[in-house]
Formats: sequence, structure tokens, C-alpha cells
Amino acid sequence: MASISTNDFKNGWTVMVDGNLMQIVEFQHVKPGKGPAFVRTKIKNVRTGSVIEKTFRAGESLERVNIDKREMQYLYRDGSDLVFMDNETYEQINVSPEAVGELPNYLIESKTAVLLMFGSEIVGTEISASVELVIAETEPGIQGDRVSGATKPAVLETGLTVQVPLFLETGEKIKVDTRTGSYMSRA
Repeated sequence: MASISTNDFKNGWTVMVDGNLMQIVEFQHVKPGKGPAFVRTKIKNVRTGSVIEKTFRAGESLERVNIDKREMQYLYRDGSDLVFMDNETYEQINVSPEAVGELPNYLIESKTAVLLMFGSEIVGTEISASVELVIAETEPGIQGDRVSGATKPAVLETGLTVQVPLFLETGEKIKVDTRTGSYMSRA
């Protein structure tokens, strides 16, 4: 791990602060009229997602941490674990659903996701902004029920339940926003 100065901060860098992996969201160098300069930062805990504001002295040294972004293909479920294969080394790893958060709701077999890794620990995931999933189960639309903007629940092939328009049926493919978990459009 490389030691960096607070004067060299860049947005997106990950640093070790008080034993926690923190990502720099934004920072500002401040030189008051009286007293020494300092760096005001907004940092996000990589493991928990909480964002805090912290002030550092100008020139203070911190450890910069390298987070590996590994593109992995989701293969299958093994009991409660998810099995991923590294696209470069073809190595398979078992991952607990807790380690990847909401990812299992949007991932079907043979699709890829980016796992953010610190050593062998998964500290985050990246997936496209929207995914296409098939409706596994939903109530049939009732003839004449054409209220503008009315929705009904639909269970998708991953087990995620979303609200969809009344005209959609079981077996249709839809686009789902992975940031909000909501229906976007037909695929």
C-alpha cells in the first residue's frame, strides 16, 4: 500500500482511515486567513456504505488502498452461496449473498458483474444501470381495467417482486432499473 498526502487526494480513491476502507467522494482544500491549511472531505465507508465528513490537516499522510475490479460471470447457486467464475483466470469462488448485497436480485445465470475486491474480501459490486428479466409470475390483466397508471405486483425470474403495468403477462421480458429496483419498460 502506498502512502499519500492529503494534498494529493483525488475523487474515487480509496484510503485507509482509522482501520476502515474509505472512498473519497469529494474534498476541498481550505486555507483560512488564520491558522494552518486543512482538507475537508466527504468519505464513504466501502463496506457499510455510510458517508461521513472528516477534516484532515494539509500534508497529513494516509495509506492508499488498491481495490481490484474483477469481471466475473455468475454460474449457479450452490446451497445458499453464489458461484462466480473469474473471466481472466477461470477460477471459481463461492460468495455468500450478504457479501454482494442486492446483486442476486438482478443476476441470472451466465451474466457478468464486476466484483470490487480488497485482497480476497468482496467490498462492493457494480452492475449495469438496467437489466432485462422475465416475469415468472403475475396476475392476469382484467379486461376493462384500464385505469391510467395502475400497477400490479410481478415476481421475476430472480425472485425479485416489482410493480408492473396491468397489461404485462407471465413470460414477458421487462427492463428493471438496478438502482431503484423498479420497472422501466418492456424489453
